[in-house]
Amino acid sequence: MSDAPGPEQPTLLGLDDVGAAPTAKRTRRSAGPQPIAEERPVARVVLDLQPAHLDREYDYLVPAAMSDDVVPGVRVRARFGPQEVDGYVVERADTSDHDGRLVPLRRLVSPDPVLAPEVLRLARRVAQRYAGTLADVLRLAVPPRHARVEKEVLAALATVDTDTPADGPGDGPALEPDPGPTTPDPWSPYRGGEAFLRHLLAGQAPRAVWTPLPGLAPAPDGTAPHPPHWADAIAVAARAAHAGGRRTLVVVPDARDVDRVCAALVAAGVDDHLRLLADDGPAPRYRAFLRARHGLASVVVGTRAAMFAPVPDLGLIVLWGDGEDTLAEPHAPYPHAREVLALRSELEGAAYLLGSPGRTVQAQHLLATGWARELAAPRDVVRARAPRVRALTSVELASEGPGAAARLPTAAWRAARAALDDGPVLVQVPRTGYLPVVACARCRAPAHCSTCHGPLALPGTSSAPQCTWCGRLQGGWRCEECGGGNLRAVRVGSDRTAEELGRAFPGVPVRLSTSSAPGGILDQVDARPALVVATPGAEPVADAGYVVALLLDAAVATSGTRLATATDALHRWLAAAHLVRPATAGGQVLLVGDAAPAPTGALVRFDPAGLADRELAERRELSLPPTVRVAAVTGDRTAVDALVSRVALAGPDTLLGPVDVPASPTDRRRTTRTTTSTLDAPVRALVRVPLAQGGELARQLQASLAVRSARREGGSVRVQLDPEEML
Repeated sequence: MSDAPGPEQPTLLGLDDVGAAPTAKRTRRSAGPQPIAEERPVARVVLDLQPAHLDREYDYLVPAAMSDDVVPGVRVRARFGPQEVDGYVVERADTSDHDGRLVPLRRLVSPDPVLAPEVLRLARRVAQRYAGTLADVLRLAVPPRHARVEKEVLAALATVDTDTPADGPGDGPALEPDPGPTTPDPWSPYRGGEAFLRHLLAGQAPRAVWTPLPGLAPAPDGTAPHPPHWADAIAVAARAAHAGGRRTLVVVPDARDVDRVCAALVAAGVDDHLRLLADDGPAPRYRAFLRARHGLASVVVGTRAAMFAPVPDLGLIVLWGDGEDTLAEPHAPYPHAREVLALRSELEGAAYLLGSPGRTVQAQHLLATGWARELAAPRDVVRARAPRVRALTSVELASEGPGAAARLPTAAWRAARAALDDGPVLVQVPRTGYLPVVACARCRAPAHCSTCHGPLALPGTSSAPQCTWCGRLQGGWRCEECGGGNLRAVRVGSDRTAEELGRAFPGVPVRLSTSSAPGGILDQVDARPALVVATPGAEPVADAGYVVALLLDAAVATSGTRLATATDALHRWLAAAHLVRPATAGGQVLLVGDAAPAPTGALVRFDPAGLADRELAERRELSLPPTVRVAAVTGDRTAVDALVSRVALAGPDTLLGPVDVPASPTDRRRTTRTTTSTLDAPVRALVRVPLAQGGELARQLQASLAVRSARREGGSVRVQLDPEEML
């Protein structure tokens, strides 16, 4: 064999002139050694790296040219192996513990320290609690950079006249205490409400779980709509924190609630507030983030992404509606806003106000452990403010005759007909769409797709059945059990309900407020008579309140398998009932259907605390969350077994499973695209330990994930502490 080198092809064939000489190979010139900073030449950096075994701080040298700007919190780019990655400087030091040679930072992305020290501490605690990596949490905490917006905000900050020196690099002016009076009227009906405001005024950090009264607050003026009572009360609490010289962070489930809180803040005289929503887009979100970071607002109001908002001098944290699904983060490490904000309250010494029309078991657990105090009105005040509630069960309607079996019983129809003389009527439906669930009309077997076996639905009156998983139309569908070709409705959606109500109440306007409606989700309706059909969470506020609310298909709301099915159903019902006029003004709430007895009774009594306390006692007896800590490990069987085998706490007494779990619609679609399925059925293992060992369980899971990453073990696996289905 010849040792001579083979022919060289410097360019693609056919692109050079025939006979042209090959071009010379380019060589990279070295720039030579860079001068390094004389003071604190080492920067500790957290890099944006995905593998779990790389979740640590790395030391780099600070070039002298960027020494003045490389401060804790700034974005940088650094060399890691063959690539450049983004990161944040978390510390400057004189020496390094690294034995090898350090390389200098490659580039300073921005001199603005966007990662506040308190947010870094919180991110580390969240990563520890949920067995995640710090890089994953920081992706949730700090939005992507927008250079034009950053330049704009920094220029505006440079024009701010401040009499006091900044506390740190990039800090804005300190918040001046507001000596103006704060009206305690929204809080006076609650036991401990005025005391809560006094603690805020004094700069203290009370923690409370709050069950607000139903109804709307008085309109700010004669033309403005009536804001929800809860938004008015939150604005007054923020005003009290502002009067004490501290700032407020308010986290709510959706953008409509953000608008309501902002309107209430304006009515309360708090004008320097800002909105922080991920749905607003990259530029508005980053602008609000920077303004919050530099203290240019006394109140920050936002959705789930705002739970990590950098608010200096934070004195009050408010979370509204903790039972809503939108407050659970769907990305790793899957934190919930309720737990993140509770950790933040402890770390920053801020007051914590957790309010909701219902009561989650987790909120009740905070009261049972003494971590928080309850703010609730006496029973006589609740009865005076609440509408009258009737449960139209089959027993209640036994004397109605054939009309009792209708989806809208005669009693409900009469109540709605009479209420339409005075104002709007709210109709809450559990599901959106037309007929979201259908079955065979002959044998009543559920209708499934012939391709992926997903459930079928009818999108309209004359539409063909369509699979809700793969989207394929099933025009020639035949039942696999009996061969029948006709379908019957199993679940009725909001579109079909609006159509039926239009026929039942001719001449009455029917307005639809759902995510799939042509007009989307409505925020406000006027006081004119109308039927407003809405799904849970999409109910618009009616000026002066609804006269009657019909809560249809109550049995569907309590037919789930999640542990929180009962409290979730009560939360949705009470959220609608809070928009109805009090009983003294003719307000009524009619629950239609045979729902579970416990949430039905709690709705009739307007007693979410009683149901939550009962649920907590049952979970304590059965060793279920939140009285224990649970971790769910889901994925391929081999990967799950390997990961769990390295967790010492996963013993015979604490390990449940692994068991097969249903494949997700995404996995189903992937399977249908291949002639032979190569996907193994996913499995799930649960590790259940006492609360005192919850931190150790998270640490062991983190270590096992790091070993899996370093060994590059095959398969897919997901670790989730406090999984949603177990809450």
